[in-house]
Amino acid sequence: MNLTLDFNNVMSDVIGHEHGLRPEDIDVVKGRGAEIHKNLQERRKADIGFYSLPYDNKLLREVLSLSKELAGSFDNLIVLGIGGSSLGGRAIFNALCHPYHNLLSRTGSVGVYPRLKRNASSIFFCDNIDPDSFEPLLKMLDLRKTLFNVITKSGETAETVAQFLAVKKLLEKEVGKKYKNHIVITTDPIKGPLRKLAGEEGFKTLSIPPNVGGRYSVFSAVGLFPSTMAGVDIKKLLAGARDMDKVCSIDNIWKNPAYMSAIIQYLAYQRGKNISVIMPYSNALRDFSEWYIQLWAESLGKSVNLKGKAVNIGPTPVKAIGTTDQHSQLQLYMEGPYDKIITFIEVKKFKNEVSIPKMFEDFKEIGYLGGRSMEELFRAELVATRIALTKNKRMNYTITIPDINPFTIGQLLFFFEVQTAFAGGLFNVNPFNQPGVEEGKKLTYGMMGKKGYEKKGAEVKEGLRRNKRYVIQG
Repeated sequence: MNLTLDFNNVMSDVIGHEHGLRPEDIDVVKGRGAEIHKNLQERRKADIGFYSLPYDNKLLREVLSLSKELAGSFDNLIVLGIGGSSLGGRAIFNALCHPYHNLLSRTGSVGVYPRLKRNASSIFFCDNIDPDSFEPLLKMLDLRKTLFNVITKSGETAETVAQFLAVKKLLEKEVGKKYKNHIVITTDPIKGPLRKLAGEEGFKTLSIPPNVGGRYSVFSAVGLFPSTMAGVDIKKLLAGARDMDKVCSIDNIWKNPAYMSAIIQYLAYQRGKNISVIMPYSNALRDFSEWYIQLWAESLGKSVNLKGKAVNIGPTPVKAIGTTDQHSQLQLYMEGPYDKIITFIEVKKFKNEVSIPKMFEDFKEIGYLGGRSMEELFRAELVATRIALTKNKRMNYTITIPDINPFTIGQLLFFFEVQTAFAGGLFNVNPFNQPGVEEGKKLTYGMMGKKGYEKKGAEVKEGLRRNKRYVIQG
């Protein structure tokens, strides 16, 4: 079940010296890479907690115990969270559950396709506060059979708290004093308003370790609890992460796929390839791409480097899906600016086979497909796209997994976490903070009347002033 990294198509002997890398270009980073590796390995024992999550047996027992207690009691699980509090769980759910999981039978009745596990809940991720999507979901589901997992490490994320307050009121109306049995709080183990509130109200709780940031929390209760409620084998998921940790703990950049991938991205950026496209050829990895986009953008997009010098640095991540986006974005990648590097994710074996029947053989334009399979066509599309980009001297490389299962998804998620942490060292920025989003939060607090943010509220009023000359009424 080995993940492989093939970066032939970024090298100069394949795409030429103008856009390609030479082995010596990579070797130049060796010394710096060794320092970054040493720093990461030392800090994993202290303030970089994502490394330890796959080994946390106490966390695993707590998640499995709670999910076992609740399994079968609720038809639905609604995850209330945003950003890292939602994207990891969504990525696992989309990758490992049936694509139409929520429509499947919970009991495995004869003639009905069952879920991964009997009594697995339907899962809904409410990662936005758009009232036109939030309210209809609550009205559609039977709240008496619905569990809510409220996820915010700080315990005060405005969007999540707003959802929680609305849900609590509805539950009190629907189930009375039993409403607390319908809520699981995932937050900081000690501090924060939701931790205190959970103790007062008697909500069930799970913890996010203090040294684990939201976008690196996929292997914490944030990602594991919704996954196990959906029927995912989280033990195998964590085993895949541990396996990848062994591979990614090697200091040799030519043998460490996550380090090499980070180096390729960094060197490409230095050559003007400031857009990083992630393009899996699998619908099951669609939400994985969303998770990657947050991880990459929030970790590396920084205004200052580690020395406080203004740099305004960071590659822009873009999601594409094969084959869908061959018919939308590929034209730009093929003939537009040489400002992109494409990372393909290839799945060697699919779970299903669809034969293309032989018919209309007199129509050569379509008859040639008969007797082949949809998987063959899917694979041919990937190979053809890769070769076409390479012929046009566009940097691209491929990460391949043998198939999609809990172990390989665990590998893939951990691979990209390590890649991002290592890339932070190469770009000389802190990949574990996100100061750029804090100002928007403060202004929001001011608009919504949060105590202590009155000056921010005044700033908003000033910022809302408009010159009518620059406003066109349609």
